[in-house]
Amino acid sequence: MTELNSMVVVKDNAIEIERQEELKEFLQEQEQQVLEQFKPGTFGCHELLDRTAMVSDSLERFIVSHPACVQNPEWYALARQAAEALHILYQKVGAVHLNGD
Repeated sequence: MTELNSMVVVKDNAIEIERQEELKEFLQEQEQQVLEQFKPGTFGCHELLDRTAMVSDSLERFIVSHPACVQNPEWYALARQAAEALHILYQKVGAVHLNGD
């Protein structure tokens, strides 16, 4: 768990390039004003927080605890890492969203 907590995803250049491409595609399809609806403190950001909680719960209930997953150390470790990453995402989004930063 400590490894994920210290992981700074934005510093991974490949991931940052991918994020920028996603944003560019979004802006080509939508107007800049649409992004305003998803800033921290908005319903759109709350929607992300809710979806993160929902997916995290589903991952824990249906993947991490699945008998096939529990029997395989590698699968279980990967599933736990995914669950921990979603938990960290939830905490980070929530901290900014609920503080209106």
